[in-house]
Amino acid sequence: MSPIHARLAEVIREWAQVFMHRSGRDFKCFMAETGLTFSQVNVLMFLFHQENCGVSEIGQRMGVSSAAASQAVERLVQMGMVERRQDPTDRRSHPLGLTEKGHALIRAGINARSLWIEELTRSLSQEQQELVISALTILTSAAREMNE
Repeated sequence: MSPIHARLAEVIREWAQVFMHRSGRDFKCFMAETGLTFSQVNVLMFLFHQENCGVSEIGQRMGVSSAAASQAVERLVQMGMVERRQDPTDRRSHPLGLTEKGHALIRAGINARSLWIEELTRSLSQEQQELVISALTILTSAAREMNE
């Protein structure tokens, strides 16, 4: 490994560590403020990005049994954050989706996380911002290519 390669890997690991620490801390605060469990927030986030799916899909995504996913979903239904919908093509199917309350909660969590990123970027000079944009664009592109 060349010295520049080693330094780049180190810098990326450092950034990932700082970002994940901050993200994890913000996520933990979000859970404490809402009174939701990790599983419940995970269900809400999944439904935020993937509306109209079933309990079994949620269980697969979370790596838990359908029974465990069903339990988490049921509590969210009782809290008014998730609703069971009617599938017009299959009367036996009841896809899940977020209620407006569920959407609002997740949007608030996303906005809270965005505030830290906005503060961070405002602390950089315009030249620094341009360098970070260039570097992260390259890094994101390379990472996406590796995931294909």
